Amino acid sequence: VQLVESGGGLVQAGDSLRLSCTASGPTFTRSNMGWFRQAPGKDREFVAGVSRSGARTRYSDSVKGRFTISRDNAKRIVYLDVNVLEPEDTAVYYCEANSRSILTSPVHDAPENYNLWGQGTQVTVSS
Repeated sequence: VQLVESGGGLVQAGDSLRLSCTASGPTFTRSNMGWFRQAPGKDREFVAGVSRSGARTRYSDSVKGRFTISRDNAKRIVYLDVNVLEPEDTAVYYCEANSRSILTSPVHDAPENYNLWGQGTQVTVSS
């Protein structure tokens, strides 16, 4: 699976964005997917994850209620709708895949459970 993120940009606090992750390769539909982010000087942190079918999702406490992850397996795209953005959301957002998932795999929040990732898309939120 190859992953390409898009949709980032410079926005103001309170604005919304839709981040997209377009995947290629035959294993996408068998992969649990996740969005992570990394701010300057900080470790990469889990934001949201979704199971292979899209039925199960998981969010970090810091974005729960503001961000929504979804996937369209027919289009091979994973979305992250980010709403009510805050300056603290400024980071590079990465799409990651766990291509070793099975049907019952949990949606992990630890980065070591994901083995593929894209180049990232920058989100900058001004106050």
